[in-house]
Amino acid sequence: MSEQQFEHVKVSVVVNGVKYEELVEPRLLLADFLRHTLGLTGTHVGCEHGVCGACTIMVDGSSMRSCLMLAAQADGCEIQTVEGLGTVDNMNPLQQAFHECHALQCGFCTPGMLMTCTDMLQKYPLATDEEIREGLSGNLCRCTGYVHIVEAVRRVRDGAGELAK
Repeated sequence: MSEQQFEHVKVSVVVNGVKYEELVEPRLLLADFLRHTLGLTGTHVGCEHGVCGACTIMVDGSSMRSCLMLAAQADGCEIQTVEGLGTVDNMNPLQQAFHECHALQCGFCTPGMLMTCTDMLQKYPLATDEEIREGLSGNLCRCTGYVHIVEAVRRVRDGAGELAK
């Protein structure tokens, strides 16, 4: 049995403000494109079924599971990964709040949590802790119990930073 050959497709994307043009297999997942082709390993891959949220990124301003999207589908899109939020020396307000509130433990879910929270803070008032918890319900964490994550989101919401509405 011979291996099936696929034509490569050209993908042009802007990731964290940098334009990339790459030839990829049509069935390459966006998560794998980011991690293996572009070397942006902050996007974690957990369940590979869109359930855990570890691979959450922003595509054209909305949070998206990168394990459920093909790289070819992202052609022409603007993407933000956790690497685009800030650096260790220059954290954005949400990253700083996660640090100050101890909103991470093992850190595996943290990139997806940060991207989901970024989307929530930009789009919704998040008036109550229940609304924050509802927004986080698609991101699984086995370590923190979410209490400190909710506290970090509340801190950014109340302290405003550029993420809040």
